[in-house]
Amino acid sequence: MAHRWVMKAVGEPLVEEAMPLEAPPPGAVWVEVAGCGVCHTDLGFLHDGVKTNHALPLALGHEISGRVVAAGAGAEPLLGRAVIVPAVIPCGACDACRRGKGTICAAQQMPGNDIHGGFATNVLVPARGLCPVDEARLAGAGLTLADVSVVADAVTTPYQAVVQAGVAPGSLAIVVGVGGVGSYAAQIARAAGATVVAVDVDQARLDQLEALGVARGFNPRQLDPKALKKAIAEHARSSGASSREWTIFECSGSAAGQATAWGLLVHGATLAVVGFTMDKLELRLSNLMAFHARALGNWGCAPELYPAALALVLDGKVQLAPYIERHPLARINEVIALAHQKKLTRRAILTP
Repeated sequence: MAHRWVMKAVGEPLVEEAMPLEAPPPGAVWVEVAGCGVCHTDLGFLHDGVKTNHALPLALGHEISGRVVAAGAGAEPLLGRAVIVPAVIPCGACDACRRGKGTICAAQQMPGNDIHGGFATNVLVPARGLCPVDEARLAGAGLTLADVSVVADAVTTPYQAVVQAGVAPGSLAIVVGVGGVGSYAAQIARAAGATVVAVDVDQARLDQLEALGVARGFNPRQLDPKALKKAIAEHARSSGASSREWTIFECSGSAAGQATAWGLLVHGATLAVVGFTMDKLELRLSNLMAFHARALGNWGCAPELYPAALALVLDGKVQLAPYIERHPLARINEVIALAHQKKLTRRAILTP
């Protein structure tokens, strides 16, 4: 018998329940979960009152890796395969999907939001978009199948943001907030050839990225907004990057981080909003006009981009190990409480 841990009400502990593994319908598969990451979004659902699209009770969790153990009609070739489940699964048939805009598909399914998610031993998901994992390369990279669960969101979301922002060699990429998602955004931008700057109030996070040779770190607690922008401009000049057309990735998911990112706009800049917060802030929208800048949102990642993002991990260009830690799924409520209290320094991966 399979089990899942469901959310029944905001602020309450998740409850374990048994579930039968019925035969999957056509085009769907049962994935035996190897690992499921605990994301800031899960905490938003559980503690901040962010509404799920699926009525409660609901199993949360959208960073899922595992193995296909049952397949419905049309999905049989996936049986036995190690896979990563996309955090946003487009329908593949609507007008938006046909035009390559699957992340705005009105019929998309997000595990842990639209359908039951990966805080479970098994999860039923559409077969379309699943990203196969080469287990030989995985072992060669010193990683487990559980480890790459975070590719489903923490890696692929900033990967899509870097792609759509057009980061290229010679450009300057500024990542505001280098926690779970931001640390990967910095590495991905570096792999794309950019000079990378990290901005965070946590000095240890900045030191870690500098030690990896990924980014030059700046702490906004040590510099006022004008001094911060000036220091980054000086670093850009010394690194041969442009003083204009900066790409700014807001990954903190906080009002303070968003205000910092907005204050770094320069001529021709691109502001990529990757983090999420319910908080509001006041800003002068005309800055976009004055700087001839642009702001881009980023919801999840198109499934067709997953293989390239995973390749960066398997090639060692994006390091997972310094930023993840595995915990038994049976301790889920304890782990989520620690994450909510900001007592975890790495992204938790729950393993059945």
